[in-house]
Amino acid sequence: MRRLVVNADDFGFTHDVNEGIVEAHQRGILTATTVMANGAAFQHAVELARRNPALDVGCHLVLVGGQSLLRPGEDLPGSVTKMMAAITARLLQPYAELRAQIAHILDSGLTPLHMDTHKHTHLFPPVLDAVARLSNEFGIPWIRRPFDFPVTGKQGGIPWLVRTTSRGIQFARKRFELVLAQNGCQTTDHFAGFQLTGRYHSAQLAELIRHLPDGLTEFMCHPGKLGGELRDAPTRLKESRALELEALTSPLVSRAVEEAGVRLVSYRELSGQRAG
Repeated sequence: MRRLVVNADDFGFTHDVNEGIVEAHQRGILTATTVMANGAAFQHAVELARRNPALDVGCHLVLVGGQSLLRPGEDLPGSVTKMMAAITARLLQPYAELRAQIAHILDSGLTPLHMDTHKHTHLFPPVLDAVARLSNEFGIPWIRRPFDFPVTGKQGGIPWLVRTTSRGIQFARKRFELVLAQNGCQTTDHFAGFQLTGRYHSAQLAELIRHLPDGLTEFMCHPGKLGGELRDAPTRLKESRALELEALTSPLVSRAVEEAGVRLVSYRELSGQRAG
């Protein structure tokens, strides 16, 4: 059986991103999202989650960009390189910061069952160790495994640097899987979306769905509506979010899911819990 979790990052980033994520869920194939506890539109995301109980909301843990929840008023590092340097110098405590973020999400009334990290920072061993520890502490079992399976065919045309980066992060895979296993964390069999982020249309997404491997796959996406808030936001993903929303709600993609016999699922469903 081929099962697919379609999971949107950045819930809570801006109001127009939030609205795009909900539309991708209501009208398209999106089954899950992860919320940024330090996002400017966090409360709006919580309100939308309450009005859409079938949308499975997890944690999008942030150590790069925005403000700290552990130290209100203090900015988090502005890049992955700066984050790594801050952790190495013990100026940033990943466990304490991420714990504060999860607590904030729980205090909002949400009950997350899955986690991932902004910029995939849990590939960095100290962050992975913190995330695995928090998974046990808060009973949030599902952790993203950000290692793309090979992209071929109509999904091609991916820039050399992106392909090289995707291959390069495979070096972390052995330790990553060992840490999750030692801590009893759950993860999908496969993952896709790293190489396609910001550069796919409905045809490429339909092709990816037709070629999903057997087992459980997470597809990471970044839909949104391109309003003034997103235009002014500090992100490279702007116009592409509207294109991703269009692809996720495309009849072509829905037909591909049906014709390929792919079952759309959420982490809540996989954990045996009902929506709402």
